[in-house]
Amino acid sequence: MSILVNKDTKVLVQGLTGKTGTFHTEQALGYYGTQMVAGIHPKKGGETWTAGEGAGEASGKELPIFATVGEAKEATGANASVIYVPPAGAGAAIIEAIEAEIPLIICITEGIPVMDMVNVKAKLDKSKSRLIGPNCPGVLTPEECKIGIMPGSIFKKGSVGVLSRSGTLTYEAVFQTTNEGLGQTTAVGIGGDPVKGTEFIDVLEMFLADDATESIIMIGEIGGSAEEEAAQFLKDEAKKGRSKPMVGFIAGRTAPPGRTMGHAGAVISGGKGGAEDKIAAMEDAGIRVSPSPAQLGKTLVEVLKG
Repeated sequence: MSILVNKDTKVLVQGLTGKTGTFHTEQALGYYGTQMVAGIHPKKGGETWTAGEGAGEASGKELPIFATVGEAKEATGANASVIYVPPAGAGAAIIEAIEAEIPLIICITEGIPVMDMVNVKAKLDKSKSRLIGPNCPGVLTPEECKIGIMPGSIFKKGSVGVLSRSGTLTYEAVFQTTNEGLGQTTAVGIGGDPVKGTEFIDVLEMFLADDATESIIMIGEIGGSAEEEAAQFLKDEAKKGRSKPMVGFIAGRTAPPGRTMGHAGAVISGGKGGAEDKIAAMEDAGIRVSPSPAQLGKTLVEVLKG
């Protein structure tokens, strides 16, 4: 099994006709035939988009362009949407997908104004949709479905669930678990912004419930309290008899207080959000914290061997 996406997921692309949307849609089409079914552009409804050589065997494939998400969903039966819209319009694009009741919305865009995301969050909390991101690398289930910007070549179908606030370290965890022969069930980049759609706890709940996911790697960052909250969730679940072998890592662990580490959410303030507290909470929850990102795979192998 997997979580969130599989070979049956049908994906709309908001922002398809731009350079970024075109490149990553071609990459997705070339990845085990991920079902990219249509694009959205308010001024190009009725046109078609044609995949170039970047789509590999899927080059030449044509996708219809619709003026609205609602029209595209009705015509294609899509159950997911990926957003490559520039920051100024990305919040509105997410809201349009929410109003169309798209079950899974994945927003890759970084730099969305915080107040736009506050408005999105208010809509999301009353909706039937789940948002992954923004400012995230997306979701990938090996050999089935690629949504976002993760490099498909490093993935291998297997047993490890990967979730991360850091895009780059998502790839590191995937690459290492592939090299160790473990492979992945699904990798989820939740994004590093302070206001986002899905938190660690949401994804951990899915991985704990997924029989194919036998172990988990969770990569956090300095800033905020999501990692501590996830650790408490895991402790509570373990008391109910629900637990899986886990390895963790905190990015930015050497950052000085007050220093932002690339992500808008990764800032230490008010004495909270530091790496030491997060590491202590994770270890207290039974997570083996890797000494460095370069040892995530080996550390997980050690945990699995007991």
